[in-house]
Amino acid sequence: MSTPPSSTNKPAQILVVDDEPDLRTLYELTLLREGYRVEAAGSVSEAWQHLDAGRFDAVITDMRLPDGLGMEILQRIQKDQRSERCVVMTAYGSAENAVEALKAGAFDYLTKPVDLKQFRAVVASAVQLQPQELPAPRAARPAADDGGIASAPTVQGAGALDRLVGGSESMRLVKSRIAKVARGMAPVLVRGESGTGKELVARAVHACSQRSEGPFVAVNCGAIPENLLEAEFFGARKGSYTGSAADRDGYFQAARGGTLFLDEIGDLPLAMQSKLLRAIQERSVRPIGSTQEDAVDVRIVSATHKDLHAEVQASRFRQDLFYRLNVIEIAVPALRDRREDLPALCAALLARIARDAGMPVPVLSADVIAQLAMQPLDGNVRELENLLHRAVALNDGDELHLDFTGSTGVLLEATPPVAVAAGPAAPREAAGPGRHAMPPDLQTYLDQQEREILVRALQESGFNRTAAAARLGLSLRQIRYRIARLGINTPHGDDGLAGNPDE
Repeated sequence: MSTPPSSTNKPAQILVVDDEPDLRTLYELTLLREGYRVEAAGSVSEAWQHLDAGRFDAVITDMRLPDGLGMEILQRIQKDQRSERCVVMTAYGSAENAVEALKAGAFDYLTKPVDLKQFRAVVASAVQLQPQELPAPRAARPAADDGGIASAPTVQGAGALDRLVGGSESMRLVKSRIAKVARGMAPVLVRGESGTGKELVARAVHACSQRSEGPFVAVNCGAIPENLLEAEFFGARKGSYTGSAADRDGYFQAARGGTLFLDEIGDLPLAMQSKLLRAIQERSVRPIGSTQEDAVDVRIVSATHKDLHAEVQASRFRQDLFYRLNVIEIAVPALRDRREDLPALCAALLARIARDAGMPVPVLSADVIAQLAMQPLDGNVRELENLLHRAVALNDGDELHLDFTGSTGVLLEATPPVAVAAGPAAPREAAGPGRHAMPPDLQTYLDQQEREILVRALQESGFNRTAAAARLGLSLRQIRYRIARLGINTPHGDDGLAGNPDE
């Protein structure tokens, strides 16, 4: 039996608070077998006698106690800026209590009756890396947007935060919030427009957490055919459906011990939303064709460019799932709201483009950056990156030049605008290898061709996604994913398309 970590290489010390003697004894024996040092209390006042007498690595407390609520212990730990991580036990079905506890700063929660395997896993996660995450002195503590304590990130976490380029106030607040929320297990919802870097934020949350050594599994919920969603998420047993030749794990199993990132969560159909809700609440999934449930230990980070409040009001998204996912929200600013970050963003993107192409880093003059700052850039960082990719591909000298034409967007010589204009498109000759030398960046060239085809199909169908998808042999879900991935901006609609949003 391995010794649990602690700040002095001694077994981690746990305080268990429960008013039922039998359960308290069960928890004590379970933790003692794992090698922890355990103290127990049966009330709020008794718990504070133990906490006043010394420090613990973790506190596991029942929600309802004879002289108060476990939330009072959690709130006082937070108020006194103590280092203990708090795990709250709630009655079965008390989802509101669990969400309230996580929002109040609980590291995690357990549902009664407690599964001992899950109990051991949560406690092990709570005491992991505890000494590195003690509160910083007041004078040295980084500013947090909500007044909380932000833990100093690890080297890996610092690297992930550095990849969120920008020193503007809005980005500084995003980084501060990431450093704070990464400490716990509360689900995180990353909200922002397409192309703002929501996946980078999710990866930073993972890298700054104690789960950084575990897997990070990213899933685009809008890109999976509806009939395969359950098998992709929860796995399947051999022979459970046509073509299932062997047992296979789903995303939940693949992300065990790490983070599951659900991108474009707003695109999940309602039937799958209810199954996802159960998996999150019960922390177990049942593969297709299996009679047994698999316990899963994952942290959920989700992202969307949609207004989920509006989706809930329109009955397109389950309210209970929304509150489960939106325990902590991180809003990623649009590029137009942080234009002071443009020089640093351009430098970082050009350095990466040049590194991938094996060429010297081109120079973008201050005048060009100033002109760039005047453009809409509605596609955010993704549009900026595509713009620089094309500029590098057409560049002849050491200094990069962009051709700004018109007043509706940024155009490069012989390249189409990213935004889709209403009405029929004027015919023009497509750029390609026949007109230029072999493209130095094949993926950028292919993306440009795909974008042109999608734009043409949308225009010719009057911006009806269903008709455009049918014409291209795609499903509605597939064309919506491609529109978002390529940063195609259109004049109307909550996802950038005119007409009925459900078409």
